[in-house]
Amino acid sequence: MEKRNKKRIIFTGGGTAGHVIVNLALIPYYQEQGYEVEYIGSYEGIERNLIEKLDGVAYHPISTGKLRRYMSKENFKDPFKVLKGTMQAFRILGKRKKPAVVFSKGGFVSVPVVAAAKLRGIPSVIHESDFTPGLANKLSIPFTKKVLATFPETMKYLPEKKASYVGAVIRDELFTGDKKTGLEFAQLTGEKPVLLIMGGSGGSEKINETIREALDELLTTFEIIHICGSGKVDSSLHVPGYAQFEYVHEELKDIFAATDFVISRAGSNAIFEFLALRKPMLLIPLSRGASRGDQIINANSFKEKNYAKILEEETLTTEKLIQETAALKKAAPIMLDEMKKYKSEESRNKVIEIIEAVQKK
Repeated sequence: MEKRNKKRIIFTGGGTAGHVIVNLALIPYYQEQGYEVEYIGSYEGIERNLIEKLDGVAYHPISTGKLRRYMSKENFKDPFKVLKGTMQAFRILGKRKKPAVVFSKGGFVSVPVVAAAKLRGIPSVIHESDFTPGLANKLSIPFTKKVLATFPETMKYLPEKKASYVGAVIRDELFTGDKKTGLEFAQLTGEKPVLLIMGGSGGSEKINETIREALDELLTTFEIIHICGSGKVDSSLHVPGYAQFEYVHEELKDIFAATDFVISRAGSNAIFEFLALRKPMLLIPLSRGASRGDQIINANSFKEKNYAKILEEETLTTEKLIQETAALKKAAPIMLDEMKKYKSEESRNKVIEIIEAVQKK
């Protein structure tokens, strides 16, 4: 694709790391192509922390509400926050020259941005990672030109004229990790298989607690890297073969390279990264009581394809975790055979081509 200098592209999405990761995979391309790359996110969301680490990307915070499915007095305030955020996004989109396109990864902060883009006459493209569309993307679809799906099965939930299946967009950098560097970073020996535990970008108290209760037993078989979430490291635990981190940024590719097995939540972006990197996984999806059930659907899809095993959070105990982790190790050869059949769809290039096409319409 030919280089286009000084076009302006706006990215949006946030609330969780999953609503930022695809943007992180695309931003370097547009910087290389000479675009002015900017990002609209919330004031305090994880997206601000991740994006402000990047060179050359202007970050614009806006007001945003939280899209709740339960009764709360905050629900009465949120429409005003969303309206304020839409007005702020409208002004940002109108500054200097008009953006060529807005790309949205979803999350509640993206709704006012996509709506404001429609008001400005700026085309937008939405990416949906989960098996079924999230509420934010459902609200945004009427304002957008295209909505892109990660799972082929998602197409039946989307408007036919706007929808395209692109597959999972994986960050190129994840394939450049170094196992030795990862082991050194975690201060592990590599003498046993490495088990990586990730409880989502916010961390999971239940998973963290259960892992620590099972630690002595697990360490007989594995060395462990535990990404706990912000403020969730147990500073009293200093056990050989066990490394804790709140969150890992630049070193994540090396951590992945050092990893043999994964215990994780079932956010779409994360599990597709593990699939692309061929890491057998035990998934503990968010329960329906704590979510809309999207992670359960994601996990079941992977289980049916023999990419993963599932442990429901409602049945999570120390004994059950030890039992299912042993079963994961035993089932790994079959999982790896199935994972080898998964072929990259060159998803990032597909997304870029669609963004280019939308700009020309």
